[in-house]
Amino acid sequence: MTLRTALSALLLAAGATCTLAAGAAPATPAKGEKVLRLFLSTSETGLDPAAASDIATLSLLENLFDPLLRYDYLARPVKLRPNTATAMPDISADKRTYTFRIRPGIYFTPDPAFKGVKREMTAQDYVYSIRRLYDPAIKSPWSYMFDGKLEGDEAFKQRFSHATQIPGLQALDRYTLRIRLKEADNNFLFYMATPASSVVAREVIEAYPGQAGNHPVGTGPFMIGEWKRSDRIVLLANPYSTAVFNATPGDDPQDKAIAASLQGKRLPRVDRVEVKIAEEFQGRMLGFLNSEYDYLEQVPESMTDMVIREGALKPELGARGITLSRFPVLQTYYMWMNMNDPVVGGYTPDRIALRRAISLSYNSREDIALLKKGFAIKAESPLPPNVLGYDPAYRSPVPYDPALANALLDRHGYGKRDADGFRRAPDGKPLTLTMHSEATVGGRLRDELWRKCLNAIGLRVVFKSDKKTEIIKASRLGKVTMFESNWIADFPDGDNFYQLLYGPNAGRANYARFNLPAYNERYEQARLLSDGPARQRLYGEMNQLIHAYNPWVPLTHAVSADLRHPWLKNYKRHPVEFTSWRYLDVDVAERARLSRQAR
Repeated sequence: MTLRTALSALLLAAGATCTLAAGAAPATPAKGEKVLRLFLSTSETGLDPAAASDIATLSLLENLFDPLLRYDYLARPVKLRPNTATAMPDISADKRTYTFRIRPGIYFTPDPAFKGVKREMTAQDYVYSIRRLYDPAIKSPWSYMFDGKLEGDEAFKQRFSHATQIPGLQALDRYTLRIRLKEADNNFLFYMATPASSVVAREVIEAYPGQAGNHPVGTGPFMIGEWKRSDRIVLLANPYSTAVFNATPGDDPQDKAIAASLQGKRLPRVDRVEVKIAEEFQGRMLGFLNSEYDYLEQVPESMTDMVIREGALKPELGARGITLSRFPVLQTYYMWMNMNDPVVGGYTPDRIALRRAISLSYNSREDIALLKKGFAIKAESPLPPNVLGYDPAYRSPVPYDPALANALLDRHGYGKRDADGFRRAPDGKPLTLTMHSEATVGGRLRDELWRKCLNAIGLRVVFKSDKKTEIIKASRLGKVTMFESNWIADFPDGDNFYQLLYGPNAGRANYARFNLPAYNERYEQARLLSDGPARQRLYGEMNQLIHAYNPWVPLTHAVSADLRHPWLKNYKRHPVEFTSWRYLDVDVAERARLSRQAR
C-alpha cells in the first residue's frame, strides 16, 4: 500500500493526462490481483465534479469523489443512506435546515498539493466544494441545485469570492455541516447524493489553476492509476478508503446473497478497474464476447441479434455461463415539437390539431418490435416506472390511430393536397415538416419510421442530419422544429421529468419551449409537495395538458438488455447511480478457466 500511495503521488505530480511512470500501474496486473474490466461508451472530459455533466465522466467521478449521501445499493424503491456522513441529517421541522455530521478519519488520496501531509476531509471542505458550484468561472451545469436556494446566496452573485460567508452554508465545527434553505425543497437530499456535490480539497484546486479536471484528488473508493485520454483509464483501490458495505436487501434471493457476501466488508472489493473507451457498437459486443469486458450494459439495438434469439439469450452463450437480465432504465424517449416554430408551433386550434395528428400517427408497436427489438415499453406520460410520482394505471388518451389523425387534419383546414398527395397548410401553401436526426445508422432507421408514420396521414417530412451535440446547441437557440430526445433521471423523482415542460426552462431543458400558464401553475404547486395523493392529482392534470396541446410525443421507456460473465460477483444495476464498481468482485480463477474454454 505504501508503494502504491507513493506512486499515485508521482502520477498526480506529473499530471493526470499522462500515463503513469513505468511500474506504477502496469499494463499487466500482478498475479492474483482482482481486476474489473469494463468500457465506457463515450470519451470522458475533465474530472472535475463541479464542471462535468456527461455520463462517461460522471461514472468516473462517482468512484473518485464522495458526496455526503449515496443510494442504498439494494433497496427498491430507491432510498438514500449516509456515505461520508455518520447518519442521515437532522432536519428542522420546517424542512429548511439540514445538519450533517461527518465521519472522522476520511482522507484525501495523496497529492503534492498537501506537501507530504495526510490530509483529512472536514466539513469546511464541503462548504468549499458546494460554493464552487456558484463560481461564474466554472459555469457549473449543476448550479441550479443550490443557486437561489441557500440563505444569503445572493452574496455570491454580487461578487463571487471563496472568502464570502453565508448563513445557508456553514461548517459549525470540524465535522458538522449546516445547510439552510430559503424554502423547503423536497429533492434537496437527492442533490446531496450527486457527483456534483462531492467533496474536493481547496489546496488541490488552487495548486492547479484552471486545471482541476486534470488532477482528480478525492476521498472515493478508487484513485487514478493511469489516464490516457479518450482511450484507457486505470483506477486503483484507494488505500485510505474506510467505506464499509451496508445495504437493505428486499425479498429477492439474489439481493440477499449479495448482502450476505458483502455485509460489513471494506470497499472496494477489487484492486483495480481497467476502463477502455469503446465508441463502436461492434467493438463493445465483440469485446464482451471475447471476455475483454466483465459485463455489458444495454446491448445496442443493432447488435441484439448477435446475442438474443426470440427474446432470450442464445443457448450457446448460456452454456458459457453468461447471464442476460432486463433492467428498466429511468429514461424517457420523446419527440418534441418547437412551440415557437412557424410550422408546428402555436396554441391555435389548427396547430394543436397538427401536433395531435402527428402524435396519433406514431406507431409505438412497430418502434418497440422492430427498432427497439422488444427492449422498451410504451411511454404513457413523461414518467418512467420506478420514479416517484409514476402512476402505473395512467394511460395516454392519444393512441396510435392514423384514421383519426387524418379526420382531424381534414376538419382543421389541412384537407387540400398537392400533386404528390401531400397535405397543404390551411392557407393553401405547401406544408413540409422538418425533423432533425442523428447522423448514425440508428438515426436513419428512426427517420424511416417517422417518414412512414407521417406519410400515412399525408404529411411530407424532410430530415436534417447532424451530430447530436450540434442539434442540442441549435435546440437551445430555438432553431430546431422537431427532434427525438431522451432524458435520464438525475434523481428518481417526477419533478426531474415534469420540469422539462416548465415554461421558465425554455431554452434549457425545455427544448419544446412549451409555456402554458395552466401547466406552469400546477408544476409550481407540485414541486412544493412530497410524493402522495395531492401531488399525484396534479401530475395527472399535467399529463392531460401535455396530451391536449401535444408539445411532445411520448415514445418509449428503455428496457436495457444487460449481459455479464459468471466470474463477476455482486452485480446489481442501480436505477440512479451510474456504476456499481465499488461493490463488484471478480473470481480470478474462474475467469481464467472460462476464458480459456471460450477460445
